[in-house]
Amino acid sequence: MESENPTPDDTLADFDQRVISLEGDDKTVYVAGRGPAVIVMPEMPGISPDVLRFARWVRDAGFTVYVPSLFGVDGAYPTVELGGPISRKTCISKEFRAFAGGGTSPVAVWLRALARLAHTESGGPGVGAVGMCFTGNFALTMTLEPAVIAPVLNHPSLPLDDPAGLELSPEDATAIAERFERDDLRALAYRFDNDKWCTGQRFAAYTQLLGDRFDGRVLSGEHANPTPPPFFADIVQTPHSVVTAHLVDEEGHPTLEARDEILAYLHDRLDPAVGVRRAQDA
Repeated sequence: MESENPTPDDTLADFDQRVISLEGDDKTVYVAGRGPAVIVMPEMPGISPDVLRFARWVRDAGFTVYVPSLFGVDGAYPTVELGGPISRKTCISKEFRAFAGGGTSPVAVWLRALARLAHTESGGPGVGAVGMCFTGNFALTMTLEPAVIAPVLNHPSLPLDDPAGLELSPEDATAIAERFERDDLRALAYRFDNDKWCTGQRFAAYTQLLGDRFDGRVLSGEHANPTPPPFFADIVQTPHSVVTAHLVDEEGHPTLEARDEILAYLHDRLDPAVGVRRAQDA
C-alpha cells in the first residue's frame, strides 16, 4: 500500500512561470537565477520537489535555470496514484520515443529551440543541458544545437525495451559524434550499478558512440536513498535517480558528491573564470 505523503507539493513560487512558444508549440517553463543558462529537464513522473531541489542548487551555483514542463503535474510529490498514469500516457505520446526502433524523440527539436532562446537571454559561452531518467538522453540530442556545450545525462532510461539502446536515429548519432570531435565536447553521466532501467549496457553504448568523450560515472546502489518517494519505491523499484529521489543530502555522501561534480562541470564549461579559479585552487 502506498505510504502517506510526507512531503508537500512544491509551489514553485521562487520561479518565474513562462509560456514559451517555439517550433509551433507552447510549453510552460520555470525560470530562475542569473548567469549562463542551464536547462534542467524533469524525470518521470514530472517536475517533482526533488527535481526542483536540484534546479535550485544549479540556480544558487550562479546559473539561470530553465525547467521545462514536459509531462506530469508541476511541483507534485511523486505518488504511485499520480505517477502511474502519467508514465503510461507519456510512453505513448507522439512527442517521445519510449521504445526501441523509434529513433530520436520529436520533443528534442523543441528543447534545442529552448536552448537557443536561453543562450540569447542569458549570454555566456553556451548552455548546459541536464537530463534525468526519461529525459536523460535528451541532454545528448540537444547538442545538435550549437549553443549546447555542457550535456549531463543522469540515469538515461530510453528506450525502455532495449538496455543497450540510445534513443537516437542513426543520422543523429553520427552528427552528435562528429560535433563532439569538432567542438571538443564531453558528456558527463551518472547511474547506479544495479539500476535496472539504466544498465551498464547503455553506458557501454554511449562509450562506443563517443569514446573517451563520454564520462560515465557509476555509484554503488548501496548509496541510494533507501526511502525515496512512493513512485520510486513501488514502481521504479531500483536505485535510479542519483541527484534527485535517491540522493542523500549529507556532507560527504557519494550522491551529494555527484551533485557537486555536476556543478563543477557546469562551471568549467559555462563560466570560464570560475573554472580557472577552481583549477588554480586544486
